[in-house]
Formats: sequence, C-alpha cells, structure tokens
Amino acid sequence: MPLVSMKEMLIKAKKEGYAVGQFNINNLEFTQAILQAAEEEKSPVILGVSEGAGKYMGGFISVVHMVKGLMESYKITVPVAIHLDHGSSFEKCKEAVDAGFTSVMIDASHHPFEENVKITSQVVEYAHSKGVSVEAELGSVGGDEDGVIGGIIYADPAECKSLVEQTAIDCLAPALGSVHGPYKGEPNLGFAEMEEISNLTDIPLVLHGGTGIPTKDIQRSISLGTAKINVNTENQIAATKVIREILNNDPKVYDPRKYLAPARDAIKATVIGKMREFGSSQKA
Repeated sequence: MPLVSMKEMLIKAKKEGYAVGQFNINNLEFTQAILQAAEEEKSPVILGVSEGAGKYMGGFISVVHMVKGLMESYKITVPVAIHLDHGSSFEKCKEAVDAGFTSVMIDASHHPFEENVKITSQVVEYAHSKGVSVEAELGSVGGDEDGVIGGIIYADPAECKSLVEQTAIDCLAPALGSVHGPYKGEPNLGFAEMEEISNLTDIPLVLHGGTGIPTKDIQRSISLGTAKINVNTENQIAATKVIREILNNDPKVYDPRKYLAPARDAIKATVIGKMREFGSSQKA
C-alpha cells in the first residue's frame, strides 16, 4: 500500500471515536517495530520524524526510502503516513514534502500569532498542492523533545479558531498541559479548553507528549475530539531498558543484533499496547 497523508485517517478516527498513534522513528529498529505492530493490529499509523532524528538517519530522503523499502518487504497493507514532527520553518517543511513525506507539522507556536498564521499558511499552500497534510500548534507543550524545549503555555481557544479559519490546516495541536518526555508528577490536562477548542474548530485535535498519560485521560481526550496522539519517550525507555539489561548481564555481547532485536520487540509490544489503548486496532 502506498504512503498516505494523515487527513483521511484522522477524519475517520474523529468520526468513529478513536485516535491514531504517531510513533516517532529514531532508527531502523524503531521503524521495523512500529510497522510490524501496525500490520499485526490492522491499525493505521503515523511515523513521526523530528528534524534531529531525520538528520541522524541520513536525511529526509533516506528516511522515506527506508520506510518504503520496509513496507514493501513486510507487505504492509494498513495506511501509513510519514510525518515531519515539529518542523521549524517553511524551508524544512518543503524539504520534507519534496523528499516524499506525506504529512508535515509546522511549529510556529513560539512566534507571535500573526507570524504563526503567515508561516503556517505558506506551508499549507505548498503542502496541499502536493496532497500532503499539515498540522500546526498553538501554545507551548512543556518538556524537551529532541532539542525542542518549552514551558507549558495553554493555547487560546479564540486563537485556535482563527488559526484554523485563516490557514485551512488539517489538524491542530493545542498545548493543554501535556509535556514531552517523562512527567514529573501527574499530568494535568485542560479538558474544558480541549472541549471548547474542539467545538470551535471542528477539526481533529492532536495530543503531544502521550507518554505517561493515564488511560482515563487518553479516553477523555479522544471523546473531546483528539484524533492523534504522539508517543516517543515510552518506546525509547522500553528499548533502552532491554539493551541495558542485556549488556549488564553479559559483558561479552558485542553483536548489535543480539541487543537491538530484543529492543525492537520491546518497542513493538509497547506500540501494540498503545494502539489498543487509543482504539485504532482493527480500524485500518
């Protein structure tokens, strides 16, 4: 099955009351694990690629070829999108689109509102002309993700409505108390604001920092219009835990396949658990 944009899969998810997971890929093993999990669960999936991870893997073109190659080898039949996570500029988003990404996020949330609208509109115009979906952000998601650092600033519902109307984005990530990376204490999401923003914008919402959010909060978010949930830290922690145990237990191990294959299995199991929690299993 060819790569697809996020647009149709998120509209379907919002309508049917589940969320599609964006699972970030950091190397070959992450990509293998996530694609295999999606096929086994018959779940649509979004492969998130940060600018840092893209560079680490050899650039956007390398990422697209790796994903397409694995999809062919594994005979993937479920919808798969490759999504630029937290694109920092129009130029980076264009580079991803030109490389074959089927979805991009422009994160101009740190700019003044009018500048955010201007940059986002530019990205939407180019991406939509190529059949590529666009996500934008308002407010500030806390924590640190691949060098993207911020404190928590809640998105303003009126600005969310205005951004959607002025830019024609396909989905919106309003910052409502979630963080990138592990939580220090219990997550405290702004559900009242989420409901208001969902009603005002009527497009799929995105929840960043999905690691560590309790299932009841995930389910409530989905019921309020969240159709995409991003997960990365949980997979990284699961993989690293396995690798650390193997190397600590046997200092003679040197073949990377001996610890990367079990790490891949840990990622796959984590992703399957998330797909079932988000309700996307059997929805492809």
